[in-house]
Amino acid sequence: MAKGADTAAICNRKASHKYVILERLDAGIVLLGTEVKAIRAGSAQIGEAFVRIGRDGRPWLFAANIEAYSHGTDSNHSPTRPRQLLLHGREIARLRVASEKEGQTIVPLRLHMEHGLVKVELGLCKGKQLHDKRESLRRKTVEREMERAITQRRKG
Repeated sequence: MAKGADTAAICNRKASHKYVILERLDAGIVLLGTEVKAIRAGSAQIGEAFVRIGRDGRPWLFAANIEAYSHGTDSNHSPTRPRQLLLHGREIARLRVASEKEGQTIVPLRLHMEHGLVKVELGLCKGKQLHDKRESLRRKTVEREMERAITQRRKG
């Protein structure tokens, strides 16, 4: 693989269904060596993960499951431990205000490699109501049917 190339990313597919994504930003993450190897192997899940800003003013990633590395020793990492995220101070302050004041939440959307480093794509999100979820599904279905009709018309 070329240096700096992006390997297969680990995505949170539930996020776009549950939330309206208002803004996206990349953050670094503090990991142990076995965690990085497990992420490269693709054995991580962020479907139930969430981000909170702690009392110390630092953002933390909770409930992300990075499985124990298969070739690790007995000193392997704990799969669901909280992990610190790395952001600039002004980004942390903006996220804190949005999550506390405006009723928005911070959700990890994707874990990916960038120039040999693991990054987390965060989304500043607002929860969808049930009718919003139904409308999104209806819109996707209509778009899919339109696309299918266009391809059928081109073929024959």
